[in-house]
Amino acid sequence: MSKLIIGSFKEFEQHLGQELGVSDYLKITQEQINKFADATLDHQWIHTDPERAATEGPFKHTIAHGYLTLSVAPYLWKQIAEIRNLKMMINYGIEKLKFNQPVLVDSEVRLKAQLHSLADLRGITKAQLNVTLEIKDNPKPAFTATLVFLYHFE
Repeated sequence: MSKLIIGSFKEFEQHLGQELGVSDYLKITQEQINKFADATLDHQWIHTDPERAATEGPFKHTIAHGYLTLSVAPYLWKQIAEIRNLKMMINYGIEKLKFNQPVLVDSEVRLKAQLHSLADLRGITKAQLNVTLEIKDNPKPAFTATLVFLYHFE
């Protein structure tokens, strides 16, 4: 599927209730996990100590922080849709977030997005996307959520 191009509220509106697409896969590495631990001050061994995780951990590997997996959603969303004619975009919120499955180190994840709702707030477009972060070769997703973006079109 090619990247969706959206340049206005009206163009967004044509996709209401539809699946918008799926991103490419992104590999979650130990280096990413370690950098995220440094940035968030969350150095729990299940994320940052591969040797201990292999012997004591329930998954036998380190796992990505749940919020690390969530933090790549905007990057993956940009692979699905290119929003043009913008003055500004705001990450407005996350609703109904549920972490369903841990993401093991070196797993590949991708985002699937569906346009749940759209509102015109005095010229500002509020888009609510139902998203699923899929894990390659795993039937259960890492998370499901509704991402809320505000788009200020020109």
